Parts: sequence; structure tokens; C-alpha cells
Amino acid sequence: MTPEAMAALHARAFPAGRGWHAAEIADLVAAPGGFAVTAPEGFALGRAVAGEAELLTIAVAPEYRRAGAGRALLARFEAEAAQRGAETAFLEVADDNAAAHALYRAAGWRETGRRKGYYARPNGAIDALTLAKKLE
Repeated sequence: MTPEAMAALHARAFPAGRGWHAAEIADLVAAPGGFAVTAPEGFALGRAVAGEAELLTIAVAPEYRRAGAGRALLARFEAEAAQRGAETAFLEVADDNAAAHALYRAAGWRETGRRKGYYARPNGAIDALTLAKKLE
């Protein structure tokens, strides 16, 4: 999947948020530790450095939601991060994203903190939850 295709899919997956631009995606993947896992249904972007990984975004096309695509991408992200030497992975998720919360909880991620007012919304900022998971 090209950075342009990922940017277009990200915009569809998160219509209310600021989408990632193709150049941002390309720069992230090219940076030290950066990587993408892709599938026709979506993608995950992350980085793995010094024994830790960060899931920066996971995007699933709306027509593939609730069919296991997000779970498969998350598992592939975790496997790739572990292969790159990460022992622990981290992410941030909007407090109002119930579907993502359910996905991460089911995959064994645990809440480690909260960033107050991290995500802008039309009616004001909302918190981000920080989650972590030990990788195998």
C-alpha cells in the first residue's frame, strides 16, 4: 500500500480528525525504527526503538470494520514490533473511541495513564488513554 493510499484510507477511517498526509506516512516509515503493516482492509503504523514500540495509528476501512481486520492488523503490528526487538508496546487512544478500547482490551493491552485534553474535538478537547502491552 502506498503512502498516498494509506493517507486516503486514514481520512476515510477518521473523518472527524486530522488525517495523516502521504508525506508524513512516508517520512515515518523511512525514519529509524519506523514501519507499516498493511492489508487491503487497512494498515498500522508504528516504530520500534530501544526495546519499545509505539503504535502510532491503526486504520481500517469503514466497510471492513467489525470483521476482524483491526484485530489482525494489531496482531501483525505486535509481531513486527517484537521481531524488531521491542519487549513492550505503547499507544494512545481517544477516550471516546469505544471500538478501539474494546479491540485493545481484548488483545491484552492495559491502561497506564491519561493525557488530559489531548485530542481536539468540535465541542472541546478530550482525553487520551495511554495503554501498554508486554510483547512476546
